[in-house]
Parts: sequence; C-alpha cells; structure tokens
Amino acid sequence: MAAIADACAAGKVPAEVAIVLSDQPEAGILDQARARGLPAAYLPPGAYRTRLDDPAEAAYVEVLRKEAVDLVVLAGFMRVLKGTLLGAFPRRIVNIHPSLLPAFPGLAAWRQALEYGVKYTGCTVHLVDAGVDTGPIVGQRVVPVRSDDTPESLHARIQEAERVLYPAAIGALARGQVRVEGRRVLGWEPEETRQS
Repeated sequence: MAAIADACAAGKVPAEVAIVLSDQPEAGILDQARARGLPAAYLPPGAYRTRLDDPAEAAYVEVLRKEAVDLVVLAGFMRVLKGTLLGAFPRRIVNIHPSLLPAFPGLAAWRQALEYGVKYTGCTVHLVDAGVDTGPIVGQRVVPVRSDDTPESLHARIQEAERVLYPAAIGALARGQVRVEGRRVLGWEPEETRQS
C-alpha cells in the first residue's frame, strides 16, 4: 500500500487513493494510510476466516461505491472474494501474489517455492476472480532463488519486486493500457521483468 500511495502522490500512477480498508482492526496498513493523510477504516469481515460473509461484502461494496472507487487494489487481503464484490467491480479488482502464478497459489508461496526447489520465483499482479489466485495475469516480475536463501530472505526480495511491479501495473490499468481477452491480458508489459 505504501509504495502504491507514494507512486500516486508522486504522479507516477495517474490515480489517487480514495480510501484504505482493512479486515484487521490493528493492521499496519491503516496506520500507514493515516500517516499519509489518506482516509482509512476497519470493516469487520464477518463470520468466516477465509472469506467475507455476505453482509460484510455488502458493507465493503457500499463504502467503495460511496468513495467512487474505480479500481479495487488488494494488498495483504487474505480472503477469497465471491459474488457481491466481484459483481460490483467486474474485472476492476486487482491483487498481487508472491509467486509466478499459476505456480504456488495460496499461502506462503515463497516457502512453497523454496521447498519445491525452483530456481526462479517472483510476483504476479492479477485480476481477481472467485478462485484462489486464478484470475487473468496482468504482469509478473522474476526473482531468482539463491542457494543460501531462507524463507525470510526470499520473501524480502519478492516484496522488493512487488513494490516495483504493483504500482507499475496499477498505472497501466489507470491509463487504460490493459485489455482482457478471455484469460489473456494484453496491451501492457512491465518494463523490467527480471530482478537480480
């Protein structure tokens, strides 16, 4: 969130952050937003651990519409979205995942990559659908896996790549450079896709 908000404030992303919402009342993202003078609020997720319940989804939609949000940007939002929110913002919800999807979806993707023994992993910006990390891919950035990597060191380098890729992808979406044909996302390629 910080990298995106800073890129918007610097004019690198032709957009503004309308509101920052969290499903965790003590989330650092709320403090970071408030420190930047951005509106920020906690909205309860409801009864489920892995998804928003129906009243919670409706509350999120109400707040996002009230703030005239065009693009919903997820960052560390660890819940699967279903009908109400997806229907309110079709192909206008974007997420970042710490692997080169479709490899290693779900939780702790950097740990999955390290345990599997891949030589490269990275991060993926994708449009959100009703699956777990299954939406159309907007962009990816590669991060090599080093022989001395720990889960923590690999995750830290992936997060560095995320801070570059996510604002760039959001900028492309805001400028209308991205179009979707079926599962393919066309019209934009990250300037640099590899990180050493």
